[in-house]
Amino acid sequence: MIPVSEPLIGAKEIEYVNECLHTGWISSAGRFIEEFEQKWAEYCGMKHGIAMSNGTAALQAAVGCIGLQPGDKVIMPAFTIISCAQAIIYNGGVPILVDCDPRTWCMDVEQVLEKIETELKKGDGKLKAIMPVHIYGHPVDMDPILELAEKYNLKIIEDAAEVHGAEYLSNRDTPKARWKKCGSLGHLSVFSFYANKLITTGEGGMVLTNDATYAEKARSLRNLCFRPEQRFLHTELGHNFRLTNLQAAIGLGQLERMGEIIAKKRWMGTAYTERLQDIPSLQLPVEETWARQVYWMYGIVLDECTGVDAVRLAQLLKEKGVETRPFFLGMHEQPVFRDMGLFQNEKYPISERIARQGLYLPSGLTLTEQQIDEVCQAIKSLLK
Repeated sequence: MIPVSEPLIGAKEIEYVNECLHTGWISSAGRFIEEFEQKWAEYCGMKHGIAMSNGTAALQAAVGCIGLQPGDKVIMPAFTIISCAQAIIYNGGVPILVDCDPRTWCMDVEQVLEKIETELKKGDGKLKAIMPVHIYGHPVDMDPILELAEKYNLKIIEDAAEVHGAEYLSNRDTPKARWKKCGSLGHLSVFSFYANKLITTGEGGMVLTNDATYAEKARSLRNLCFRPEQRFLHTELGHNFRLTNLQAAIGLGQLERMGEIIAKKRWMGTAYTERLQDIPSLQLPVEETWARQVYWMYGIVLDECTGVDAVRLAQLLKEKGVETRPFFLGMHEQPVFRDMGLFQNEKYPISERIARQGLYLPSGLTLTEQQIDEVCQAIKSLLK
């Protein structure tokens, strides 16, 4: 079976982990945590990095930093992982959904303006933030979102969990145009270092920010809100979201090979596109002129004219030894949120369509050209 995703562990990661074991620094203190935080923040172009136990924890802490009051609202995409909506709800907020762009599968920026205008008409002052989510390695078109956030005094929590090293051409229609790393565009940004991400710590995540106050708040939330002057005196409720020194050691070793990892992912994306672009019934990933995407996962969307949906194609590919994964199911179609009374009668047709017709192919860093050939031949044989 050709797996969907396999991490690539090198000699440096093993060396650093052995140092942790030999010195005894295996828990949530040690040199690798601060070094990983600092170097990841520097790589992304941000001042502060706060390591977390996973990406979901990082999202929850990032939303916690902006101080939502009960009922405050955050605009986010319908098409994403449940962690995004969950982080808003756990912090007392209400997610406001927009559909996704049919080309990039990221949030539809035109609908963001529509939702802002709708919320402003209510006059309740509850709209507080926008959470853009970069999807499957391709950036959201951030400039329009940043302009809206500035105009309407909204915070930006940038979910960059799937775009390690991806870049966005900011201010592209002006003399100030320059490429920026995803994760450097919001007031706060969030990364995941799960085993299937471009770089991994097994489990793990990080919050990045340029704001020292947010950084201090995130560190406090991560560590049960212990008070520095009296450890077991608590004036706020926090979480145990700490990353271990062992995990940070792996992440630091991975970061030192970031160029190699991105090159492999971009090669994989190009290789798949070259082999599948002549199949008219498939929509393949794009790379907009303002984006440098990293193909975290190589997704495909089947045309309904094939008479096959993603579930059936996944079954057929599995029979041929090819592992796949489904696309996200829209937040508005999640039973847990419907039971909470959220998103009643809301429809997001692009999200609904690609959830049913989309899946992603083996995309791990150990993938070989022969395996890509086998995957593409299997797809072609099934869609003839």
